[in-house]
Amino acid sequence: MNLLLKRPLAFFDLETTGISISTDRIVEISVLKIHPGGKKEWFHSRVNPGMPVPPQAVAVHGITDEDLREAPSFKEIAVSLATFLEGTDLAGYNAGRFDIPLLAEEFLRAGVDFDFRRRKFIDVQVIFQKKEPRTLSAAYRFYCDRELKEAHSSMADTEATFEILQAQLERYTDLEGTVNKLSEYSAFTSNADFAGRIIFDEEGREVFNFGKYKGRLVEEVLKTDPSYYSWMMNGDFPLYTKKVLTEIRLRHFGK
Repeated sequence: MNLLLKRPLAFFDLETTGISISTDRIVEISVLKIHPGGKKEWFHSRVNPGMPVPPQAVAVHGITDEDLREAPSFKEIAVSLATFLEGTDLAGYNAGRFDIPLLAEEFLRAGVDFDFRRRKFIDVQVIFQKKEPRTLSAAYRFYCDRELKEAHSSMADTEATFEILQAQLERYTDLEGTVNKLSEYSAFTSNADFAGRIIFDEEGREVFNFGKYKGRLVEEVLKTDPSYYSWMMNGDFPLYTKKVLTEIRLRHFGK
């Protein structure tokens, strides 16, 4: 195995009710934990989202309301999931833009303090897009020379993501197999929040990455336009974005 692990690396995939980080919910989660030395452990659970699964989502992953009727809520599995992920770094396919922000929202709603900032993230899709821009199924065919069966089954997608990363390390000799280097390579921006609404500039300062204040320092905006904070806190932004914004605001007023 070309992965150079100092601590476990958890590959994970979510199936959800939709693609909104702030309003959609998880219906299935699979986590494949790879230990240094190669030992594998699985965590898998269907999740009752507490809302109907839209037909367009069912068309993608095939999970219906009836399938989830007896499933636990995310709050009911949150502690055991956090325990399973303790001491791990994280990896996934498109994880940086969707899975990690959505998972962070679910943990916040469940009241479980899971510190994502202590972990490195590897996004296998970003490596793929930089090397061979295609879909997960095409990536699996390209790197592993096999067809991905049961695509959009979270367990199949999670296992495929792990296999693709191993194949990428074998194919691209310039890729270093440490989690730190893979995390750096698979990041497009340095996000302060997981949704990328607030990012770090070259000097490590938080700046807005959207809207009329894009590129402006967050502290500067909060000072010159205090109402912008209230607008964001009352708006349809992810809970984690609001948490980071509040931390910046409190830090600013503490100066």
